This record gives sequence, C-alpha cells and structure tokens, in this order.
Amino acid sequence: MLAAIPRRFVLFTVLALLMAATRFSHTGTAWLPPDASWAVFFLGGFYLAREWRWALALLLLEAVSVDCVAIGYYGISNYCVTVAYWFIVPAYSMLWLGGAWLRGHYQRAPLDLGRLFASLVLSVTGCFLITNGSFYWLGGRIQHPDLLGWWTNFTHWYGHFLLVPCLYVGAAVLLHLFLTQRARSTTTLQTR
Repeated sequence: MLAAIPRRFVLFTVLALLMAATRFSHTGTAWLPPDASWAVFFLGGFYLAREWRWALALLLLEAVSVDCVAIGYYGISNYCVTVAYWFIVPAYSMLWLGGAWLRGHYQRAPLDLGRLFASLVLSVTGCFLITNGSFYWLGGRIQHPDLLGWWTNFTHWYGHFLLVPCLYVGAAVLLHLFLTQRARSTTTLQTR
C-alpha cells in the first residue's frame, strides 16, 4: 500500500508533520524540540523542488495556520505578529531556493557536503536577515530602532537561528545516507 503512494507525498507529509509538531516554540522547551520550520523549508526545496507550486504554498499556509492555532487556542504570545510577520513569505522562500539550488547541483559526491553547508548557511542567513530585520525595523515593537540596537539583536539571536536548522538538516542528511545506502544494498541483493 505505501509503495503505491508517490515518495514526494510521503516526504511532504513527513515535513509537514515535523513543522506542525515543533512550530509552537522557536527555542524549544523541556517537552518540545525547537521549531524545525526553517529546516523544513530548506529540505522541501531539496526534495520537492519540482513540486514548488503546491508544496511551498501548502507549507507556507501550514506555518501561518499553526501560528494562528498556537496564538488563538494555546496561549502562545502574539509578540512576533506584526506587519513584519508577512516577511516570512520571502524569507521562507529563500530557504526553499537554497534547498532547490542544492538539488540542482547534487552529484552524490563528497563535494556535496560543502555545497550543502554553503547553501544552508547562506539561505538561513538570508532568511534571518529578512525576518530579523523586518521585525526590528518595521514591527513596531522596538521604541527607538537604531543600527547598533539592530546589530546587537541580530548577533544575540543569529547563532540560535543558524544552529537549529543545521541540526535538523544534519539529522536529515544522516537519514538520507542511511536510506540511500539501504536502498543500494537491497538493489544489490536483488540483482544477485
């Protein structure tokens, strides 16, 4: 039965469930891991690059929906919901493009790890610049925004927002390697 379902739908479902399960907390809690959304969009770009028209749109819709449910029904603060909130669309799209770029240059070679690192760091940095910058400068939560204040805020949060997607993508890389190695082993056994 599962074999009849296209892999892209299985991958999309796994990514959507991961985001739904973790999006309630950016930093994580004792009971909940940190938000995997940024990694989900990057991995979506890699695995679902050709399905971007529906997959990217549905993941963006899911992110907004989960935020609405979290704020409306679970008492999560709406502090980050300002006019700048809508900048998640270009920011998350940048993550998707980073993953899609990597997919286009993927050669199943050791050099892919360097490409992965560069693509992930650049797309996460771009995403963070967009989300952090728009919130700081346009969000209306900072009384007197200035360049030094923004830089202080940026450097305070950047490490966390870079580390979390890197950890999730690192786990995905290990799972990817395990599953592709297992598939090769199965194919080798079947041809003997």
